Amino acid sequence: MVSLVTEEFWEQGNFVARSLGMPDLPRVKLPHPIAGMGEAYREEVAAAVVASIMQRLAQ
Repeated sequence: MVSLVTEEFWEQGNFVARSLGMPDLPRVKLPHPIAGMGEAYREEVAAAVVASIMQRLAQ
């Protein structure tokens, strides 16, 4: 499992992961915002982070 978290909510993600007893939860930081930015932008972001996602899944 890998959580995708935008940079705007990264610190909140740290807090939630720790509070749920999962401080080492694999996460990948995405730019903010993602929603409403269009399909082409989402594809660009996906291409930029896919290697990070795959790396964390392999851990």
